[in-house]
Amino acid sequence: MTVGIVGLGLIGGSLAKAYRRDGSHEILVFDIDKAVSEFAILSGVAVAALCGDNMGRCDVLFLATYPAAAAEFLRARASEIAAKTLVIDCLGTKREICELGFRLAAEHGFTFAGGHPMAGSQNSGYKHSSEDLFDGAPMVIVPPKYDDIELLDRIKTALAPARFGSVAVTTAEEHDEIIAFTSQLAHVVSNAYVKSPSAPKHKGFSAGSYRDLTRVAALSPDMWTQLFLENSDKLLGELEGMISELSKYRDAVSARDAKVLENLLREGSDRKREIDKA
Repeated sequence: MTVGIVGLGLIGGSLAKAYRRDGSHEILVFDIDKAVSEFAILSGVAVAALCGDNMGRCDVLFLATYPAAAAEFLRARASEIAAKTLVIDCLGTKREICELGFRLAAEHGFTFAGGHPMAGSQNSGYKHSSEDLFDGAPMVIVPPKYDDIELLDRIKTALAPARFGSVAVTTAEEHDEIIAFTSQLAHVVSNAYVKSPSAPKHKGFSAGSYRDLTRVAALSPDMWTQLFLENSDKLLGELEGMISELSKYRDAVSARDAKVLENLLREGSDRKREIDKA
């Protein structure tokens, strides 16, 4: 395959290295920071820079940039994408990019599918990318047609070198609703948690609980601002629910109501066990 990758951060860089590991693909890359693209080429991860002259060769084209940049790229370059090309975005929200991608694909004749690799790290950038980032990880796909088996087989074949553990198919609406809870709310809570005045004094008093809760606090503000605002309706619902639940704990502690507090804690503990069994 000829594989085009737009954006060489953690996700795009890891895709490039995963396809390079497979050993039989021509990898073309583009990053807004030209030095990053040049480094990927000089180090043997890619063979050339992705441009208008060679974009038509791509069998699959990954968009692994921030949301606004991915949308801008599609609008500006859609006419250069060949009909044979499968375009997959790797953004953390799906409704806006899929609406645009499906429309432009229909206008210009290529195929677009939304994608979200469910793998990552608290670190960002090409220097932290790795060929095995996606090994065994889930990949979420939003196809233009939910029951197009031929297209789903094509997508799975195109993704095979990345060695995802599973490919889940959903709609853009359902993806954004679920991701607001599983990812976006977690990032907000983690980021807010470390703002406690006690945080600088944690060393010597913290272990697994602190590490788990703060792992994603050091996020990329630019990227996550775009993702949160693109999914603001879904995220607001999760935030309101979290604030409501936290207020119950606050009120119980304030009133020194042991019975209510114990019930709240039991409810959460039981809920966790029920979810893990499902």
